[in-house]
Amino acid sequence: MRKVKVAGVGLIPVKEYWEKSIQDLFVDASLIAMKDAGIEDIEKIYVSNMCSAQIQEQLNLAAVMTDFLGKPGIPATRIEASSASGGVAFHEAVQAVASGYSNVVLVTGVEKMSDVLPEIITTSLAMAEEQEYTSYTGVTKAGIAAMIHRLYMESYASPEEICMMAVKSHEHAVGCKHAQYPFKMSLERAMSSPMEADPIHIMECSGIGDGAASIILVPSDGEGVEVAGTAISTDYTNIAQRSNLLEMKAIKTAADKAYNMAGIQSSDVDLAEVQDDFTINGILGIEGLGLTKIGEGAKLVNTQEIDKEGRIPINTFGGLKARGNPIGATGIYQLAEITLQLQNKALGHQVEGARIGLAQNMGGMASICAVNVLRRIN
Repeated sequence: MRKVKVAGVGLIPVKEYWEKSIQDLFVDASLIAMKDAGIEDIEKIYVSNMCSAQIQEQLNLAAVMTDFLGKPGIPATRIEASSASGGVAFHEAVQAVASGYSNVVLVTGVEKMSDVLPEIITTSLAMAEEQEYTSYTGVTKAGIAAMIHRLYMESYASPEEICMMAVKSHEHAVGCKHAQYPFKMSLERAMSSPMEADPIHIMECSGIGDGAASIILVPSDGEGVEVAGTAISTDYTNIAQRSNLLEMKAIKTAADKAYNMAGIQSSDVDLAEVQDDFTINGILGIEGLGLTKIGEGAKLVNTQEIDKEGRIPINTFGGLKARGNPIGATGIYQLAEITLQLQNKALGHQVEGARIGLAQNMGGMASICAVNVLRRIN
């Protein structure tokens, strides 16, 4: 298997694009990545997207996007893995290059969520859960997260300690040009916001936004940012079947595999992007990655250790909560941001001396998870 490097990245601001189509967003991010890499000839395209069938009523998305990019004839594949679509698509793209099957691969995540009413988004997110035994009850993704959030409160932390996950993400987003909500948010404001699903406040949830992010992968030449490890794992979709609701096994298993492939331990990671679509998911992601002990994620978030100058900076561009969460593109945004950090191009968000970064992207309530580790090699 060949080693793989990131040759270029491209991302557009997360916001509501009323004047553009989902195809426009895909092309915009892809062209930025191609220009960044200095590459025009692509051999394979992966499109990560969750909701085009429900929102745009569009299937066959890979062919549609390849056509709009002006590259008809190139093999293309759409990857759908709920909110983990981006991380899973990246994993597949890495394998295509590592195997020698393709030399230049474009992987672009895209989602346009502002085209429909919020209830359609809620329904789309609920489709990631098992339909016969979970979704038929009417429970939403926020509802499932709320049950786990309450259990964590009873076991380990106060509501305020968990809520700091959102506060920190907003602090890190300040000055980020591609963030949807690049402003600070006080703990008091978050805790006084309306309930989304008790005990989760609306300001503890990521919003609805449009966006696209793109990465070009090529065989490594021993310079730049390499893919050090990549792994996917799954878990029971029905959380009632899990032995411990506060242990996201898919995150831990994927992380352990990615660490093993990279030849590192969790303590070697210099910065991380974790999935904080709900504050409790961010906390459990930190724990599942082994960045702190089980039950101590909320306590870690309430310290300066996850800040830019801390021991393990987390979500340095604002995470899903503040940078935004265009679902199918989120995993690629995470990896593009890690790449910028390792290239020393993160500007005001730069973590000095960072050499190893990881992105954790999960679908459903961690029924599938992708963990990708990048390393600066020069």
